Amino acid sequence: MNQKFYRKLDQRLQQQHQSGLWREQKTLTSPQGPLVLQQGQTEPLVNFSSNDYLSLASHPELIDALHQGAAQFGIGSGASHLICGHSDAHLELQTALAEWLGYESVTLFSCGYMANLAMLQSLFGKSDRIVQDKLNHASLIDGARASEAEHKRFQHCSVASLQQQLSCLSRGSSSRDSSNRGSPDKASISRKSDDARIKAVVTDGVFSMDGDIAPLDQYLPVVNQHEAVILVDDAHGLGVLGETGRGCKEYFNLDAQQLPILMGTFGKAFGTAGAFVASSKTVAESFTQFARPYIYTTAMPPALAYTTHKSLTLLQQDAERRQRLQRNIQLFRDIASDKGLPLMPSITAIQPVLLKQEQACIDCAAYLKQHGFWVGAIRPPTVANGSARLRITLNADHQPSDIERLVACLSQWWRTHRAYD
Repeated sequence: MNQKFYRKLDQRLQQQHQSGLWREQKTLTSPQGPLVLQQGQTEPLVNFSSNDYLSLASHPELIDALHQGAAQFGIGSGASHLICGHSDAHLELQTALAEWLGYESVTLFSCGYMANLAMLQSLFGKSDRIVQDKLNHASLIDGARASEAEHKRFQHCSVASLQQQLSCLSRGSSSRDSSNRGSPDKASISRKSDDARIKAVVTDGVFSMDGDIAPLDQYLPVVNQHEAVILVDDAHGLGVLGETGRGCKEYFNLDAQQLPILMGTFGKAFGTAGAFVASSKTVAESFTQFARPYIYTTAMPPALAYTTHKSLTLLQQDAERRQRLQRNIQLFRDIASDKGLPLMPSITAIQPVLLKQEQACIDCAAYLKQHGFWVGAIRPPTVANGSARLRITLNADHQPSDIERLVACLSQWWRTHRAYD
């Protein structure tokens, strides 16, 4: 055994623990839902940590669908989509999603992280430029790195910063052309090279730790001005935003021409697992030919694809779930604002309470747990230093009385411990 290797790992783990940033798994012994039971606990907790926004993860019809799907297709897919792992269940889900969202094609992935890696790694290369929001999900950051494209970040949800970054890229191209004016051959090569470069603007639709929505309608004129392409990760908006749940695309009344590449996940509002990218046929074929996370991994279980198709049907038919969720969001914000709690500006199911200090978040989450509530304490490096927060997530089946009790309990802690601020 290499002692040096393990000593290095032990040192990193000790530093993580001493810095107050230690992460731990929490095991459930109950189904996912607004009430859950943690291993070792005798009383259930009201769950304000889950991304199961529409409370579909334990829906009886989805449980039945999983049984039916397993009976028809078995459990495992057996291979990648391109070998022999692509079934009727996958195809029917792709077709239904493409029709619902208004795209030519949908490509399925085993999870959102893999979808984002595939999306950026396969569509862009060393000669291209990717500009993305500083608070984008880690998978988008990693995907940009994997692409080896030039990679820049713009200030969170800032149209001016996006414009500046894209303008800098354009000026950089012009300056290179100017430096070659004395040499027609070199200038011609430079212009051809720049013409081949693709500029991509990448953003979350709804930001997972802040809960705010990217101003896509304001980005589009800038994107078009610089002849860029925009890609949106709508993991936390799909199923929730818009009158029919089509996410940011519907929220901003955009079509597939304006929003040509859209990633969505099934592990949140859909209540299942997996992910997809909706796009043109050309982009989808590029995934098939070049996306390593798609080519070299086993397809999602066909029974899960079958169940997700049923979830899509429920999402389309049951608008009341979105309406209940919106009422819960508004109730939480109204009473939390009345109590003077430090809310962040979010109108989505993600409602962060900004406590700033890491220890404050840890202590407050522990206090809430003692009183029967499970709330996530989010600390660096997931968020920036000095911006630790409670990440309260609401779902359609939370009872108003539970929300009121949570706010009352949180307010009591806040009044007593504001010295943390």
